[in-house]
Amino acid sequence: MAKKGFFGSEEGDLEQGIEAGNPAGPWVTEPKPAKTGFLKRIFPGKKQAAVSSGSKEEEEYEKKEREIEKKLEHGRKARQGIEKVIRHPMKAITEKPINILIVTVPLAMIVFIFGTALLIRDYGVSILFYATTVDDVAIIALLIVMVPLAILDFRESQRIKHIEDALPNFFRDLAGMNDSGMTLPNAVHLVAQSEYSSLTPFIRKMDDEMSWNTTFIDAITRFRARLGTPLTDRSIDLIAKASKAGGDVSEVLRAAANDAYSFIQLRTERSNNMLIYVIIVLISFMVFVFVIAILVSTFLSTMASAGSAASSAGAGAASFAGTVDLFFYTRLFSHAAMIQAIFSGLVAGQMGEGRAIAGLKYSAIMLVISWVMFRFFV
Repeated sequence: MAKKGFFGSEEGDLEQGIEAGNPAGPWVTEPKPAKTGFLKRIFPGKKQAAVSSGSKEEEEYEKKEREIEKKLEHGRKARQGIEKVIRHPMKAITEKPINILIVTVPLAMIVFIFGTALLIRDYGVSILFYATTVDDVAIIALLIVMVPLAILDFRESQRIKHIEDALPNFFRDLAGMNDSGMTLPNAVHLVAQSEYSSLTPFIRKMDDEMSWNTTFIDAITRFRARLGTPLTDRSIDLIAKASKAGGDVSEVLRAAANDAYSFIQLRTERSNNMLIYVIIVLISFMVFVFVIAILVSTFLSTMASAGSAASSAGAGAASFAGTVDLFFYTRLFSHAAMIQAIFSGLVAGQMGEGRAIAGLKYSAIMLVISWVMFRFFV
């Protein structure tokens, strides 16, 4: 007869449990599978159908989730890199002024190489030394590079100027409405109905984002990224940090407005003060071109004519007057004027606006003036 164990079970049962692979004993038994024969006869296939239906729904949900992720990834790639250039070439090229060089530099090289090759084919290599046609091709190639970049840079500088000029008023209006008891989303919504020059579409887009329950910090951070000017980066970063820290946003908005207004005043004052120097650079170039044109058309031409007359009269071709090569000196002075035009324009841009690339518009204008002067009047 089996003895009773500690928990009232028989020792034989304990031994049987250990031998059966259940060392915890028979009192800790594994759950037995339910008898489903009766249920299967009553509800055939019901349980399996429920399980398969749930798995199908999960599979469909995961499939849709993967499709959404693929679309988001595809959209991100379409906004960046080479796909952006392929999908929206004009937008990618004109987004930043410097990007236009991707097109203009290869185009200018093609024009110069093919133009020079055609001239050599038709007239021989000597045309490089005894004609100014190659200079004309080089000037056209330079203008292809300079003019589009100058136009886009001027347009971008005007856009930034209009945005930064409207920024103090926007900050002041937002601070005043917030002081009157409005929340920041309501204040932005009301301010978006006003006109702030080039800043208006950016404010309205921020208002649209906040209408979809985007927080003020996220909305104004995106607003800063879309504007992308030094002044807006500094001012909006200060506002976002103050709002995140829980300070008085109205005071921060007023401080940002005052800072922006001071920045605009200093920029305007600098532009006015440096305008006279820009004018001096331009006048200096015009004087330089005028002096060279007079020198070539009167002094050098007279010396060349006197040398030719002396040579024909038998005075000897080795005299000083007979060695004057009018074409050589004219071409040399024309190259000097064109180089002067390019670098004087860059200096004027650096002095007037603090950016050498801003002087490309002056360089292009002066380059055309010098080319026309020596090509048609000297």
